[in-house]
Amino acid sequence: MPFHLDSVALKSFIAIAERGTFSHAAEVVGRTQSAVSLQIKKLEQSLGCSLFERTSRSVKLTEQGEIFLSYAKRIIELQWEVHSRLREPDIEGEIKLGTPEDFATHYLPEVLATFRKNHPRVQLNVSCDLTLNLLQGFDRGEFDVILVKRDPKTSKSGIKVWREPLVWAAANHYELENPLSLVLSPQPCIYRARALAALNKAKKAWNIAYTSPSLAGTLAAVRAGLGITVLPANMLPDGVHSIRTQKLPELADAEIALLKRDELSKAGDVLAEHIMHSLESK
Repeated sequence: MPFHLDSVALKSFIAIAERGTFSHAAEVVGRTQSAVSLQIKKLEQSLGCSLFERTSRSVKLTEQGEIFLSYAKRIIELQWEVHSRLREPDIEGEIKLGTPEDFATHYLPEVLATFRKNHPRVQLNVSCDLTLNLLQGFDRGEFDVILVKRDPKTSKSGIKVWREPLVWAAANHYELENPLSLVLSPQPCIYRARALAALNKAKKAWNIAYTSPSLAGTLAAVRAGLGITVLPANMLPDGVHSIRTQKLPELADAEIALLKRDELSKAGDVLAEHIMHSLESK
């Protein structure tokens, strides 16, 4: 088979590597599981090697798969970079972007740096806040584009750009207490809602030991051993690890959605599109 890399197959490969299962990856790329499996089969045939080690419960990257993952991400990023740079090289203006603090810290710096490099005449004003405050500011016209956390079962506003598998997290060597001590954000917060709903359904006793509106405050409390918290599986910082035990119930996923003003400038439209396409390769 001739060597050929299809961008859709690359996105499916990246999604499997990040999500750990073909079924979750299929949701991310908007394909059926069988279609994703066929894409990976053709990709492996084209490359002449196996990219995944498959078990009955999950998949993990082979050594060749680990090598190929970095190249796949770079290929997708370069495709979008050249598309953006050649199509809209001279846009200018000011864009006010709102985003949750943890998402901004972990994912957005590289995304926004690439946008800035391709569109140096655009001024970015970025604010980090809780989802409720971002939504209220958006309604008041304070933002052009916002990224917000949402429950996919109860909220359909905006465009889904990211699915967040959530995990219980604690400081290294932390031992679970009874009742469970929780470190959470104040209401309303989807991570808080996910935690309490899961614990109540499992009939686990709990108390909220510490509440902080900021990611920095939450992590400081967790590292100090004040309790456990809920974090996205891909955003665990140093000194904090995920807790996988039957003593804790599984957490439902959350989503990151993008909302933009109806009458948005050309620069705002290009930024929104850039964010959506960039996150596909993360």
